[in-house]
Amino acid sequence: MNNYITNFKKLYNKRNRMSKKMDKKDVVGIGNAIVDIITDDTDEFLHVNNIKKGSMKLCNEKESEELYNQIKPKIQMSGGSAANTIAGIASLGGRTNFIGKLYNDVFGKIFLEDLRLLEIEHDIKLSEEGKTTARCIVIVTPDAQRSLVTYLGCSSNLNIHDININVIRNHKITYLEGYLWDLPKVKETMIFASEECNKSGNLVALTLSDTFCVKRHKNSFLKLIRNHVDILFANENEIMELYNKNEIDKVTDLIKDDCETVVITRGEKGSIIINNKNIFEIDSIQCQVVDTTGAGDLYASGFLYGITKNKDLETCGKIGTRIAAEVISNYGARSKRNLRELIINE
Repeated sequence: MNNYITNFKKLYNKRNRMSKKMDKKDVVGIGNAIVDIITDDTDEFLHVNNIKKGSMKLCNEKESEELYNQIKPKIQMSGGSAANTIAGIASLGGRTNFIGKLYNDVFGKIFLEDLRLLEIEHDIKLSEEGKTTARCIVIVTPDAQRSLVTYLGCSSNLNIHDININVIRNHKITYLEGYLWDLPKVKETMIFASEECNKSGNLVALTLSDTFCVKRHKNSFLKLIRNHVDILFANENEIMELYNKNEIDKVTDLIKDDCETVVITRGEKGSIIINNKNIFEIDSIQCQVVDTTGAGDLYASGFLYGITKNKDLETCGKIGTRIAAEVISNYGARSKRNLRELIINE
């Protein structure tokens, strides 16, 4: 067995100090509980509405409603980066849980119904006061690029009291969404969950989520990664922004000392997995690209599912690639096909 695979399994065995009698579930995700509202439109529509193509723009409730009134939704479904990843793991057959915050409105009910249908466990109670449920309008242009306009709503009020410590302890991996780092109180919640996960001997995984988010929080992201994170997900632009480099080769030498396992997605160029001094490249899969929404999220689904099933890193990368290729072949971050059937040979 290759050294980079052995090293990863040693990490998990070293960290997993809890009783072997405990039947731990797979992955719990902590993220913005957002309803994705997906539509398609032109570059001109983006320009008129002052939306930067390929970016994520925050807005208030009124702005969200005004934009919603201009579009024709194709899909309305539970979303948010971490929620997409957890949904993918559940669809693969993993045992999952999601931690987030919802309001008692039509969007909150849509979100909870999706969790029920996907058999994702949760302790979420619909709030009766404060901000309404978060929503993200996803505008897909003809070139399959997606631009996001997000109203964070009550998800921005996620706090330590929403974290069930027993849920963290009873899952092999706690998966964190980088978008949450924009919110000071939620940032404290993420650190708290990471510390509890570390104490329980489990693994912490983080996705950087967005280049602009990384640009705003480089130093604090690096502190979190160095102190708590075992598996880091990022695309090529996000990781180069984190380390202030303009070439990916210059990043790999730096990041191997900061995090045990780093996964860098590169679109058509595939992905790179870095584990200690070992670098493994995974080829992309040719497919018809319809909508890139959720590509990175579903790559993380496949990769983390593979980790929980004790697959080697190469296989984990191939599973992630296969699932990502499937999701970008249709609208939204969900597949109409059975994801388990897609990886039956892995």
